[in-house]
Amino acid sequence: MAKVTLKGITWGHSRGITPLLAYAQRFNEKHPDVEVTWKKRTLQEFADFPIEKLVNDYDLLIIDHPWVGCADATRCVLPLDEYLSKEYLEDQAKNSVGFSHASYNYGGHQWALAIDAATPVASYRQDLFEANGASLPETWEDLLGLAAKGKVSAPAIPIDLLMNFYMFCVAQGVEPFQSKEEVIDAETGLKALEIMREFYGLLDKDMFTRNPIAIANLMSTSDDYWYCPFAYGYSNYSRVGYADKLLHYTGLVTFSGKRLRSTLGGTGLAVSASSANKEWAVKFAEEVVSGEIQATLYTENGGQPGHLKAWESETNNLLTHHFFKNTLETLQEAYVRPRYNKYLHFQDHAGHPIQEYLRDGGNSQEVLDKINKIYRDSLS
Repeated sequence: MAKVTLKGITWGHSRGITPLLAYAQRFNEKHPDVEVTWKKRTLQEFADFPIEKLVNDYDLLIIDHPWVGCADATRCVLPLDEYLSKEYLEDQAKNSVGFSHASYNYGGHQWALAIDAATPVASYRQDLFEANGASLPETWEDLLGLAAKGKVSAPAIPIDLLMNFYMFCVAQGVEPFQSKEEVIDAETGLKALEIMREFYGLLDKDMFTRNPIAIANLMSTSDDYWYCPFAYGYSNYSRVGYADKLLHYTGLVTFSGKRLRSTLGGTGLAVSASSANKEWAVKFAEEVVSGEIQATLYTENGGQPGHLKAWESETNNLLTHHFFKNTLETLQEAYVRPRYNKYLHFQDHAGHPIQEYLRDGGNSQEVLDKINKIYRDSLS
């Protein structure tokens, strides 16, 4: 057969590209006439250059689940339920980490496979807590006390603040996006902003420039911060040899007696509808997201799998100081964002007024008004 080359695009972190490169090598060994290449780009580049344009240049694409409304509207990636067996998809659904698999199902079709699972969880330097005879915070009040001592870090760029805004609305018993006129009712939204202002007001202003990767790098290269209460988890930092200082991970603190529910992240693997080699691209996706590969080669090469078999593996938990076991419940409880076609317009812009308010002060009602206008614009 003629040589086949598949091109893939992913994000530039060890968690995002290394396991894909590893399986691309293995796939080529199994199918010598098929080569799978992967290019990486930054998280910002993901936001700046839409996936619906990338499908013209790539066969395989790593996507975020809020994009599937666009996939449904444009049909620029394949509906994988028309290409994969019913048994395979049933296994994926049965072994989903939280709502990871379902988050890529929209409009009656499966637009991607959950290759990666993540949600904001807590991370900490166990060595620093032990050296200082301190205990991990368990409640919101405990967290505020530790933050007041200058020992807490947290990502505070706009996107992460928006995800946490959802979390603090949910913490009050109200999920956002129940109305087409407003993201959240004024009482709940204003209270969420007040809660966030109290917490972020205790942190170093430098946090407003840091994303979850930057926070993990900060905590694993210096002894300044002991604890991060909520940032998208990276099992890489809980593996010996990856970073200077080891991070441990655990679930979230309680708020008003109930554990916080963070906002689901992770990534999915989609296949371009423009691919000249659709069958091979689907075959690669099917194999790399299978339970067997996710639980072994994918995780062993720095991946953070979307298949439950990998999270329950004792080998994988020993490798990561029980990252998977200690955060699974938080993943299973995570809130799922909207996925309508223009939601990403809202997500790209709504975090900025929240950040300005938390960093510089201002009027919380004006913040809500701005968010609601961006929301209505996204719907129209």
